[in-house]
Amino acid sequence: MLHLIQLMRRLRPQWVLGYTIKPVIYGSLAAWLAGVPRRYALVTGLGYAFQGDSERGRLRSVVQWLYATALRRTHKAFFQNPDDEAVFLSQGLLPLSVPSCVVNGSGVELAAYAPAPLPPGTRFLLVARLLGDKGVREYIEAARRVRRRNPEVKFGLVGWIDGNPDSIRQDELDAWVRDGTVQFYGRLTDVRPAIAECNVYVLPSYREGTPRTVLEAMAMGRAIITTDAPGCRETVVDGENGFLVPVKSVDGLEASMQRFIDEPALMSRMGRRAREVAEEKYDVHKVNAVMLREMGIE
Repeated sequence: MLHLIQLMRRLRPQWVLGYTIKPVIYGSLAAWLAGVPRRYALVTGLGYAFQGDSERGRLRSVVQWLYATALRRTHKAFFQNPDDEAVFLSQGLLPLSVPSCVVNGSGVELAAYAPAPLPPGTRFLLVARLLGDKGVREYIEAARRVRRRNPEVKFGLVGWIDGNPDSIRQDELDAWVRDGTVQFYGRLTDVRPAIAECNVYVLPSYREGTPRTVLEAMAMGRAIITTDAPGCRETVVDGENGFLVPVKSVDGLEASMQRFIDEPALMSRMGRRAREVAEEKYDVHKVNAVMLREMGIE
């Protein structure tokens, strides 16, 4: 934070926007201490500390105190879904004196994520950090069930294991690859080739801000299966551009996957609608225009 204060005093910015948890907390406090006249925060999701049981209680308390301390020094807070905004208001993390605004995620660059032809067959894909809270285990179990009846169906997985306490274990991942449940791509700097190889994108996350990978898949014309969870539910109109399933429901994932297998025409119809929704709602230029206007930058 000291480095940020020094940097801001040297650059003398008129606006600072903190984006994701650490920049929101430390960046907002640094901007206040450095005398930056206009300070804003973009909360992109509640993250590990806010999910799960009492084991995360101590961490949650620290994070909540840090958020409340930092956001009191901002002029406006942006959220990527109304559920997160409601949590911050109900728990007193965002003072009533600080206005807030919900925006449509971080948006997606539509030109960079152009629609791609659907490949032959049926291929599902999940792109995520390999965390339990991303629904990775539910995705794998649903894949196992589906492949027992439909061995020709393929399941892809893109991601990586890191130091998060909720990370998938390496031996779990190795077993999934070894038994042929998934094709593991590893960590990719460009996910577009992987999305182009799938017909349906799946994200069984327990909670998101607005999942960027879903927006990228929608922009490329892919039908979506995701959870009826904060952040995820905003991206899908059930039955139009994909299906919503209950959080942690392997049965729901399996049923939705089987629906696409049984009715392959849904993949192209819902994929086209997904692209339309991306254009209407998630164009990064539209999202940015809203944020700039709310910050008084024209």
